Amino acid sequence: MDFYTYIVENEDVGKRIDIFLSAELEDVSRSFIQKLIENEKVKVNQKTVKSNYKLRLDDIIDIEIPDPEPIEILPEPIPLDILYEDQDIIVVNKPQGMVVHPAPGHYTGTLVNALLYHCKNDLSGINGMLRPGIVHRIDKDTSGVLMVAKNDHAHKHLALQLKEHSITRKYTAIVYHNLVNDEGTINAPIGRHPTDRKKMAVTYKNSRHAVTHYTVLERFGQFTLIEAQLETGRTHQIRVHMKHIGHPLLGDPVYGPKSQPDHISGQMLHARVLGFIHPSKNEYMEFEAPIPKYFMDVIEKLRKNAHL
Repeated sequence: MDFYTYIVENEDVGKRIDIFLSAELEDVSRSFIQKLIENEKVKVNQKTVKSNYKLRLDDIIDIEIPDPEPIEILPEPIPLDILYEDQDIIVVNKPQGMVVHPAPGHYTGTLVNALLYHCKNDLSGINGMLRPGIVHRIDKDTSGVLMVAKNDHAHKHLALQLKEHSITRKYTAIVYHNLVNDEGTINAPIGRHPTDRKKMAVTYKNSRHAVTHYTVLERFGQFTLIEAQLETGRTHQIRVHMKHIGHPLLGDPVYGPKSQPDHISGQMLHARVLGFIHPSKNEYMEFEAPIPKYFMDVIEKLRKNAHL
């Protein structure tokens, strides 16, 4: 059972308690919070409240989250686009729209469900039952190359490379507006957004060093096709950094404009290249996932519009 305590500050005064808690506890849904409130697992100043309670300055909120019931993650015969596989690793090209590992609201149809079916029990257990083999992740709406560890030795080896920033990671992206320079580097720390806890942001408080290098590949007038290479790998790094310099990703529902083109589903971001030292062979290997059709269709449309 987990216990949390929050003291309401100025910026949160007047917010509904269910909205506040679902933002603070990012892995917990608002409906789950409402159920906890209904079951008297949430108290304000030691008294029970309703979900529509409006927060007041210095309110003390205590929340008790019961242990989750055991969840069985089942293998599912979902097709995988495998770029490489041996006894240590499997490298896949993840489609846009697929969640990498199970989480509240997504216990089926994930990459992990597909991997469990394909690899049987040959996945590392370091990250626990919900994330077997998962060394790193890419967002649901980001397509592209992902490496998976089939044993604990491989997992530790790859995780160390991620920590040391020695892995090659190149992304293709479409951003808003015409970038002034053909290339550049964004060196700005990233941490949790100060007021919206479900977002990341460039911030100097409780943040981590983050560096992204970008190169312009093609210009479409109002949009630009770029390659972004990660030096570090923070959550939503490319999406946050490009927004920070005034060029959010096309289709990004979180960091982009509120009104997005109807034909775009999710941010235009593709993990094209991934390179690392093989955990057993000790040699550098690099893999490339071709730009998928959904992405090429958008490029062709922008290209056509730019020449009208």
